[in-house]
Amino acid sequence: MGMILETHNLTKRFKKHEAVTDVNLRVPQGCVYGLLGPNGAGKTTLLKMLVGLLHPTSGDITLFGEPWKRASLAHVGALIETPSLYGHLTGRENLEIHRRLLGLSHQRVDEVLRIVGLHDVDRKKKTAAYSLGMKQRLGIAIALLNRPRLLILDEPTNGLDPIGIREMRNLILSLVDEEITVILSSHILSEVAQIVTEVGILSNGRLRYQGSLEALLKEGDTQDNLEDIFLRYVSGGGAK
Repeated sequence: MGMILETHNLTKRFKKHEAVTDVNLRVPQGCVYGLLGPNGAGKTTLLKMLVGLLHPTSGDITLFGEPWKRASLAHVGALIETPSLYGHLTGRENLEIHRRLLGLSHQRVDEVLRIVGLHDVDRKKKTAAYSLGMKQRLGIAIALLNRPRLLILDEPTNGLDPIGIREMRNLILSLVDEEITVILSSHILSEVAQIVTEVGILSNGRLRYQGSLEALLKEGDTQDNLEDIFLRYVSGGGAK
């Protein structure tokens, strides 16, 4: 299976603080890749470099088999941190702004609303009145407008209740069925273990583990100790 994204010794330094150090990601095409790590591990900084919001201090990114260039972002959708929404506008109106910028047809707005399960929401409802889960879904809808080959989601389940987390998991799995590769970050392994196939564990800006979830799970005895495995890598202990 080919790699849709790779990084080579990717590093980001803010003055004297090194937030990301020599990270070598390998994201296979067609997978759900879980970028895992505690808060402050460098996950968001890393994702921002992938989409051009931050410039690496050193290192390189290969995207779709070629050196990273801004034009390649036409095939990338991203929801980094919280969705940027106009609260005084409806969901459709928010999407319409992005649709016009991308030069897409009106039909695409309806398509992405159906994909994320917001098609039946009251058309007059302003996004300021949306629940957190609805805002996350709308943010994903915006990221899907350009029919991306790669979708990057930063903590998409953060702050959601158990029902919202389950719905978000089902949504992400449905996107992979549409042949979209997904990178999602999280600080809780057990929360995403049901949907990711590949895992990278980041701690203090360094990639401590990378490989299949299956291989990672073999290091433990039961599903109950998922967090023990995760914490062992975060603390720098690594495999048994």
